[in-house]
Amino acid sequence: MKYVDEFRDGERARRLTVAIRNEIRDDRSYRFMEFCGGHTHAVFRYGVPDLLPANIDLIHGPGCPVCVLPVGRLDMAVRLATEHPEVILCSYGDMLRVPGSGGESLFKARAKGADVRMVYSVSDALELARANPDREVVFFAIGFETTTPPTALGIQTARREGLKNFSVFCNHVLTPAAMGAILNVDPNSEDRVDIDGFIGPSHVSVVIGSDAYRFCAAQHRKPVVIAGFEPLDVLQSLLMLVRQINEGRADIENQYRRAVTPSGNSRAQAVVADVFQRRDSFEWRGLGEIPASALALAHTYREFDAERRFDMQYIPSHGTKSCECPAVLRGAKKPTDCKLFARVCTPENPLGSCMVSDEGACAAYYTYGRFREPAERGVPTQATKIPASAINA
Repeated sequence: MKYVDEFRDGERARRLTVAIRNEIRDDRSYRFMEFCGGHTHAVFRYGVPDLLPANIDLIHGPGCPVCVLPVGRLDMAVRLATEHPEVILCSYGDMLRVPGSGGESLFKARAKGADVRMVYSVSDALELARANPDREVVFFAIGFETTTPPTALGIQTARREGLKNFSVFCNHVLTPAAMGAILNVDPNSEDRVDIDGFIGPSHVSVVIGSDAYRFCAAQHRKPVVIAGFEPLDVLQSLLMLVRQINEGRADIENQYRRAVTPSGNSRAQAVVADVFQRRDSFEWRGLGEIPASALALAHTYREFDAERRFDMQYIPSHGTKSCECPAVLRGAKKPTDCKLFARVCTPENPLGSCMVSDEGACAAYYTYGRFREPAERGVPTQATKIPASAINA
C-alpha cells in the first residue's frame, strides 16, 4: 500500500537497527521517553524493543488523555449522569469503561439507569442535541491538542445554530506543560524519572508545531525528535536521538516532516484560541497539579460550559489503591513491575485507566504479550538473529 508499506519495510528496518547499534556507546545507557501512548502501542505492535541494544531503554510517558484524567474528574461525570435524569452524557468509548472511585464507571452508571452514550465525535453529540430538544446533552470532552479543535468547532456550531441544550464538560489538556512538569521534578525527589530525550508526539505536533518544544532544549538541555507512528519512523527517530546524545547536542528535530511543520496548523490554533482559555491549574493522574496545563471554555462561551451550567464540583480522589497507573504514567514503573498486572488487572477487569485505553501502556503490554517470555512471543533467540555484520548498514 503506497505511503504505508514504505514505512514498514523489513530490510530498511534492519539497516536502521544496525545503524543504531553502530552509533551507541557501550559505556553509557540511553533513556528515551515516548510521550505519546500511540507510540507506545506502535513500538510493541512492531516489536521495536526487541530490535534495540540492551542499553537503550524506552520510558513510557503520560500521553494518553483517558489515562491522565484524574479520578475526581471522572467522578464528576458519573455524578452528573446519575443525579440529573434530564442529561444525556456523551463521550468516547474508552472513557466509559474507566473505573472511578469505588470502581464506579460510566458504563456501570448506565446499567443503573443513567443515560450515558458512546459517540465517535462531538458531531454525534450535536446531532443528539438537535434530535432531543427537551433533554440536556453534555459532551464529556477529553484529549490533547489533537482533539481540541473539533470540540471548539462543535461549540461554535452550537452557538451558530442556537442549540441551548448542548454543553461541554471540558477536560482538554496540553502536551508541552506535561513535558515541562516531567523535566521540572526535583532531582532529589523519588518521583524523578531520568530521561535523555523525548520521542515527540505525532498528531499533537501537526496542530501545535515542532517549535512548541523549544523549551525542552533551551531550558532543560533535552533533545526532542518528532516521530511518525510507523516502525521506520520510530527507529529513525531513535537513531537521531542517539546521535544528538553522542554529539552533546540538545536540538528539536522533526523526523515527521511529511506532516509536521515548525509552526503547526494556524487555523486550528485560531479556533482553539477563540473558544478556550487556559486554566490556572489542573490535576493530572500521576503528575499532580500542573499550572496552565489544561483548557476551559472562554468567558464568551460560558453558556456552553457544563461545569457552570450544572454547578459541577471537583472532589479529589485517588481511585483504587492497588492501581499503580500513576507510577506508570510518570515513567517510574513499567506495567510489568506492577504486582497485579495480567493477574488481577486485565482488559476484562481493569483496575485503572492504563489498562482500559487504546493508548494506555498497560493495554499495550497486555495486547502484545510483553508479560510473556520472549520465546512465547515468537522473538528469535540471540543465536538465530541476523548478525549486524551480515547487513550493509
